[in-house]
Amino acid sequence: MARRDIPRRPDGGRSEPQPKSRSMLGRWFRRLAAWGAGLALLGTIALVVAVAVTVRSLPGYGELKSSQSGQMIVVRAADGSEIVTLGPSYGKWIPYERIPQPMKDAMVSVEDRRYRSHWGVDPIGIVRSLMVRVESGTWKQGGSTITQQLARNIFLNNTKTFGRKAREWVLALALEQKFSKDQILELYLNKVYFGGGAYGIDSAARKFFGHSGEEITLPEAAIIAGLVKAPSRYSPTADAEAAVGRAGVVLQTMQNAGVLTTQEAQAVDLKAVKMVKDTAGQNSARYFTDWALPQLDLILPENDKPIEVWTTLDPVAQKAATSAIAGFAPKGSQGALVSLDRDGAVLAMVGGTDYVTSNYNRAVNAVRQPGSAWKLFVYLSALEAGYTPDDRVVDEPVTIDGWTPRNDGNRYAGEIDLRTAFAYSKNTVAAQLGNEVGFGTVANMARRFGITTPINTLPSMVLGSSETRVIDMVRAFASVQAKGMSVTPYGIRKVTTTDGEVLYKHRPESVQQLVPPYVAAGMTDLMQTAVNIGTGRAAQIGRPVAGKTGTTTSNKDGWFLGFSSGITTGVWMGRDDAKAVPGLQGGSAPARAFAAYMKVATRKRPVEQFDTELKLPQWQLEPDDEAMQGNPDDYFYVDEDGNLVDPSRKQQSGNGQEYDPDAPPEGVPPEVPQAANDDFLNRATGRRNPDPSVAGPRPRPTNSPRPASIP
Repeated sequence: MARRDIPRRPDGGRSEPQPKSRSMLGRWFRRLAAWGAGLALLGTIALVVAVAVTVRSLPGYGELKSSQSGQMIVVRAADGSEIVTLGPSYGKWIPYERIPQPMKDAMVSVEDRRYRSHWGVDPIGIVRSLMVRVESGTWKQGGSTITQQLARNIFLNNTKTFGRKAREWVLALALEQKFSKDQILELYLNKVYFGGGAYGIDSAARKFFGHSGEEITLPEAAIIAGLVKAPSRYSPTADAEAAVGRAGVVLQTMQNAGVLTTQEAQAVDLKAVKMVKDTAGQNSARYFTDWALPQLDLILPENDKPIEVWTTLDPVAQKAATSAIAGFAPKGSQGALVSLDRDGAVLAMVGGTDYVTSNYNRAVNAVRQPGSAWKLFVYLSALEAGYTPDDRVVDEPVTIDGWTPRNDGNRYAGEIDLRTAFAYSKNTVAAQLGNEVGFGTVANMARRFGITTPINTLPSMVLGSSETRVIDMVRAFASVQAKGMSVTPYGIRKVTTTDGEVLYKHRPESVQQLVPPYVAAGMTDLMQTAVNIGTGRAAQIGRPVAGKTGTTTSNKDGWFLGFSSGITTGVWMGRDDAKAVPGLQGGSAPARAFAAYMKVATRKRPVEQFDTELKLPQWQLEPDDEAMQGNPDDYFYVDEDGNLVDPSRKQQSGNGQEYDPDAPPEGVPPEVPQAANDDFLNRATGRRNPDPSVAGPRPRPTNSPRPASIP
């Protein structure tokens, strides 16, 4: 027998034959293929069974036609009056053969171009969606077919989970098995949501164009078909320009799909379409409901019962706020107003001059520079650090880390008290205070009072270079009125069913002491002076008001924020494109709008005087001052050796020599001027100095750099 040669090892032994790697890989591949085929077969069987079971459980076509989706919501004001009713609005059912062909073509082209080719789920569309997801990193293109959307609208919700998606596929395949393509498209066009409460093309046509869905033209069909992607964003009554722009995309899609020629697409004049004005949308309370109602998703359990939402909105105050913004906002500019009761209840909210023209809510969404209104946090930090309103400061040119702030008109007052510096919004003093207490400290103070937007800690931050929201600034001022306690805005008091069952009731959030009461009192003192004699004089309403103006560079933004009789209100005005508005200052149009609104809002409230008495803490009361406030007989005295001494004029010291206990030590002048002594007492106790010229200025801050890091 021939012997097979076996390779030898280096040590002389023979090596065993090695298995072939290709053979191993082949076996593993065949095993994986077999397992994969088996799993695929099992999955297919399970899918077929699931679809078959679902087909048998589906309602009949007549039942699906009569079913309605959506939930009715009645929104009520604080006095119980109805603000608006939201919910489904169904028009006349239009059979497939009477639906205008342009409407069918537009919807199929933009939502499901392969509608006639798939069985309810489009694998090609899913792959295309995944590829776009991989390339862009986000879900920009959906893979849902018209049948899937119908299944979701009738039987499911919009929760983005794989379980819900799997059920959607099964339902879509079952619908395709039970109904024809024409029936499915008829159901879809009569049930899909187009925004503004309109379900189905007939309701949408009547709402947006004022006629039946059977009269829809090609340009109208393009507009309606474009709404499905984002009903609120492309609604013709809310943003006609956006609706027309989206309709142009639909026409291009129809051309790409081959249902329109280039000439037919170019001949469509979308701007010539006449749209019905949404009279209900003219009510500016829609800004408030747009802000408040999304909160229902967080505070309510999932239910489909008709509900009533009882809000904090005051109809009288809301009407006054709407008139104030519309009446005082400079031409070409926008305005916003938020008004809070002392517990944080939103009494009025206006997000623009006209909801129909623009439903963008500038009161809660826009971020703008607050200008000098930001000095609230600078002076709060200074007061907390030990300053009082009567302390002397110097208004003069100053440079901090290469930055040189300037006052309005480049005027400088020299030595003044803190109250005057705030009242006349002296930028150089704010810069010095911010540098002394630390720009990071000011930023932390703003965070403490509810500012949620990013804050920089460059020196210029003391003049409001960090952008913020109107509602956040109003919240901060409201916390000052609340004697330094935190205030959280809210808009929903309770939610009930139409039968009266309470589903939710607002519970006050736990409050926090943001600053000591004496700091809030000092801040109120400063703000009241700003309204009485300073930059906020236009905000006077015949009762005590405390507030602050704010104006940004080149008059791009104007602010006034303040409070009176338990109501805190903030007003902002400016252009959406941030261009300058000639003559716009916080002390002009915003302050006048504030006054016009507050005269109405506080009319039925008692006049409240502010508590501006500074009850300083022990650490800020110097020992000498404490002694002077007591009875001298309650104290005992010791000499330099610790021996008790008799409080007589002449006593003996430890070495037997007589001395006068009231005489000053060597090297100290025998008398201290009474005026200086009075100034010390006034500053220590917070009393106003009757002669401001007596007290000297606070030490000027050093120009040491501060850390620039606050999230």
